[in-house]
Amino acid sequence: MPTTTYHEKRGQLLEYFDRTAVDAWMRLTSDAPVNRIRATVRAGRDEMRRTLLATLPQDLTGRRLLDAGCGTGALAVEAARRGANVVAIDLSPKLVGLARERSPRDLGAGTIEFRVGDMFDPALGHFDYLVAMDSLIHYRAPDVVRVLAGFAERTAAAILFTFAPRTPALSVMHAAGRLFPRGDRAPAIEPVAPRTISRLIENEPGLQSWSIGRTERIASGFYTSQAMELRAE
Repeated sequence: MPTTTYHEKRGQLLEYFDRTAVDAWMRLTSDAPVNRIRATVRAGRDEMRRTLLATLPQDLTGRRLLDAGCGTGALAVEAARRGANVVAIDLSPKLVGLARERSPRDLGAGTIEFRVGDMFDPALGHFDYLVAMDSLIHYRAPDVVRVLAGFAERTAAAILFTFAPRTPALSVMHAAGRLFPRGDRAPAIEPVAPRTISRLIENEPGLQSWSIGRTERIASGFYTSQAMELRAE
């Protein structure tokens, strides 16, 4: 189950994405011009989304998928176009509202149900696939693995998630972020070594029937994130 630190960080994320940075986030996830730093983040996120989608089956007809931390809904739209019945959830009402506005009317055989709330809520039900793109990178590694174990109880086929890999460059950027005034800071990213997250997963009782599959790192300027696939055995 999520810990006290998980719930504390969740509150910080809601404050940041729904109030402090919502305008910047809307711009970043659009086609609007951005500065060079944000352009690298945009490019990295686009590449990560393509990477996660490439790990999913091309045909998702009739499959139920949770987009955990959906942001403005780009991944949810692509999954629905493959036929998935997507539940797309995010803490931020403003981002979910924007996702609804941007979602095309014609999704083919797929559907999207946008919700505001906690991605860990068991009331969301059971899924074939679960994707958490950059929605767990602000949590400590033990909290991430506990959340994954909870997801595993409600997921039949695969969980795709990302984490911030501990690298020298990312550590420098993480330290530099602490120099900004507190009100301007994004919630801290929690870098973790890939072998550490792998060891925690392997030792987690709730994930003993799951195995680590594909993993791939995306690095684009100020964006560095690593995708990892968990497969049900």
